[in-house]
Amino acid sequence: MNTKQILFTAPYEARLVDTELAAPGEGEVLVRTEFTAISAGTERANLVGDKNISGVREQCTEVKFPRALGYSGAGVVEQIGSRVTNVKPGDRVVISFGLHRQYNLVGQSQVHKIVHESVTSLEAAFVVIAGFSIAGIRKTRLEIGESAMVMGLGILGILAVQLCRIAGGVPVIAVDPNEARRALALQNGADHALDPTGPDFIDNVKALTYGKGVNSIIEVSGVSVALSQALDCAAPFGRVALLGCSRTPGAPIDFYHQVHYPGVTIVGANNFARPIRESSPGNWTASDDYGAILGLIAGGRLNIRPLLSAPISPEDAPDIYRHLAADPAGFPIGVAFDWRKLN
Repeated sequence: MNTKQILFTAPYEARLVDTELAAPGEGEVLVRTEFTAISAGTERANLVGDKNISGVREQCTEVKFPRALGYSGAGVVEQIGSRVTNVKPGDRVVISFGLHRQYNLVGQSQVHKIVHESVTSLEAAFVVIAGFSIAGIRKTRLEIGESAMVMGLGILGILAVQLCRIAGGVPVIAVDPNEARRALALQNGADHALDPTGPDFIDNVKALTYGKGVNSIIEVSGVSVALSQALDCAAPFGRVALLGCSRTPGAPIDFYHQVHYPGVTIVGANNFARPIRESSPGNWTASDDYGAILGLIAGGRLNIRPLLSAPISPEDAPDIYRHLAADPAGFPIGVAFDWRKLN
């Protein structure tokens, strides 16, 4: 079948193109896509031709195009292949690691049924992204009453702010140089919002935690200087989750004074660093995390709607990606393509 797909065809260039899909084979599911969410950091890195986009070092030695993105989406099951048991045609599903494509053909492990009727497909399109945030928080083992800090307030960071509050973080400190994003964080669960470029940033964090430092830090920016700041802000035996992708060489870290002596834990929180079949405390499967996120949205505890811009047509992809490439700091927080506009 013929379908439409967004491709990065060259550095700084996005196009809506035609492509062909086969019928679903064994264990495969064909989904009519309704919405796909833009993950700005990852997609910009791919759009501008960054080499360092894979966890496999051998795949980061040269720039190759075209590149296809769109790993967080939602839609309706159209057809299923043999041996598919978790969904049926007509089910609304979250699509994990599909593509910005009008129809997605994926393995059955990549679709997660939306059992809550109150959760809209637009909200569900951000569930995979929210799953990154919740996994990072789990890895720090945040406990009720511990202080929490989120550094970097894009979509992942704002969701992490809400989830830290849900998990019982007190106080929840949001950090970003962008004033508008700090204001948004305060509207979405942060107790305090600070500018990391301020001269007294670390002293202010220590003051907000009564001199103790922060127990649980979620570093989302991927900026090496932010990691060094996070370590300086950490409490003794604090935990720092590297949720953001650090794609550039790092600032020097004094491991003895910033990590070893205070007993700070640094943990990699890449989405793929998680179990496949069985969840355990602090380390859930993706599927279980997606179910938890859907339940939190349905229960009114996690509020995605205030973060969302009006969905855009995939036909506007060239313009929206030009905006992302030129002005990442000014790019809207929650942007999604509405594939229904092509039907």
